[in-house]
Amino acid sequence: MFGNVKGYTLTNSGAMLQFSHIVFENGKVLEIGDQTLLNQYPDSLFIDGQQKTMIPGLIDAHGHMLGLGNSLLKVDIRDVKSAQLSAKKVGDYAAQNDHLKWITGGGWNQVLWPDKQFPNAQQLDEYVSEKPVLLSRVDGHAAWANSKALAIAGISKDTLDPPGGKIIRDSQGNPTGVLIDTAMYLVTKHLPNQSDDYYQASLNAATEHLHSVGITSVHDAGIEKAEYDFFKRLALEKNLDVRIYAMVWYEDPNLEAILNAGYFNDAEDFLSIRSVKAMADGALGSRGAALFENYADAPDNKGLLVIQEDQFKPLFDLVLKHDFQHNLHAIGDLANHLALNQFEASFKDVGGKNLRNRIEHAQIISLNDIPRFKQLDIIPSMQPTHATSDMNMAEDRLGKDRLLGAYAWKRFIDQGSPLPLGSDFPVELANPFYGIHAAVTRQDRNNQPVGGWVPSQALSLQQTFKGFTIDAAYAAHQEDIIGGLTKNKWADFILIDQDIFSIDKDQIWKTKVLETWVAGKRVYQAKPN
Repeated sequence: MFGNVKGYTLTNSGAMLQFSHIVFENGKVLEIGDQTLLNQYPDSLFIDGQQKTMIPGLIDAHGHMLGLGNSLLKVDIRDVKSAQLSAKKVGDYAAQNDHLKWITGGGWNQVLWPDKQFPNAQQLDEYVSEKPVLLSRVDGHAAWANSKALAIAGISKDTLDPPGGKIIRDSQGNPTGVLIDTAMYLVTKHLPNQSDDYYQASLNAATEHLHSVGITSVHDAGIEKAEYDFFKRLALEKNLDVRIYAMVWYEDPNLEAILNAGYFNDAEDFLSIRSVKAMADGALGSRGAALFENYADAPDNKGLLVIQEDQFKPLFDLVLKHDFQHNLHAIGDLANHLALNQFEASFKDVGGKNLRNRIEHAQIISLNDIPRFKQLDIIPSMQPTHATSDMNMAEDRLGKDRLLGAYAWKRFIDQGSPLPLGSDFPVELANPFYGIHAAVTRQDRNNQPVGGWVPSQALSLQQTFKGFTIDAAYAAHQEDIIGGLTKNKWADFILIDQDIFSIDKDQIWKTKVLETWVAGKRVYQAKPN
């Protein structure tokens, strides 16, 4: 029994419950209530919570487990202020890691650099020319390569853009070193295969980090067969410490075999596999999001469809007829429109409307399409920090009119759509309190802009809390086992250093996690200051 806490949880309907004591046994909640529970459970081991705030373990409804671990183990240029300084940091990393055959990492975002221009291979060549370098953009939809990597991939002036991708070129048609969406695969297919040892190192790094920020469950947005096998083995061996709701990557050659094998769920609910993740378009920052009309700041560009229009039907039908939830990355208004059209058509042909299908990101939506999410029971799975990261360029890309349906969380809430929330780590930082802050303020962590960016779409704190708990659990068919601290759910909870329900909302992002518990066992404790 934990007692003397300021406890908050939600029911499945979203009603707030407060408690001071919680009793759990064999990893599951028996009861929450007040100090009268001391008399009802006199033999229970008592842990004094010392008036700390307790909330359910938070669920990130869209992240990339091994991608996060990978980023923690590789060169990170997320906050570097220019391409030149980024290249220098990569050079320093290469010198310190001479054993590596490839230099990989990422986090760059040209929008934040003084010239706002894409980088080029020559900037990397100045520091690393003998080894191939490949650095992903912060959104994962573009990569920056040095000349050695381009040469290994055979990318030259004569290389054609692949369907759904683009090789950025100079005025003479030569590749500059930046590859958009599927053009990245020209290089990534030459990367060394990852071993189970590397997967384990990545998973350990990711798990440790997620526990430290209060995340106890993740919807892993795209795993291939090797990761599928790796996660299943760990689950069966009872060696997972974070709950994973894994989406099978649609391009994996083993997709049909995985679908035919059916759902996987271990006895202790650490791994659930019953969904597929596909990619309809690119991202806004790299101008790869597929739009009805041209980009406001690139009049000859409407973005990219990664899945071509004639490929939608066979993919949707295949997934849905196997009763797997279909989760589609769609950012631009065209990509979202086509996705909704195909969901509607496939429901008539093969069924599957009841599977809680999702559109991941759902960032830029035509106002006419927002009600269709509710009509078709499509769940918008959204990431609050995307709005505060994108706000410095979104209007440049879209113009004011298209912002009406962009990052429109409140519109979805008001029409009754569930709204699972996440971060898309490692694209954004995994800390869920950054996401909660962004959702309720529409501001960055400097509390800018004053009053919030498009504040009409801000959420209440209770709505946001639901997005990171009950709604996220619902989007994974798990609302009866996690997402709250009510009877018979797993005792996944965290203790935090401030009461987020009583402080000024601009202070929420500063919240620190003191302890993280999964299935009634402590898996993280902050070190004393």
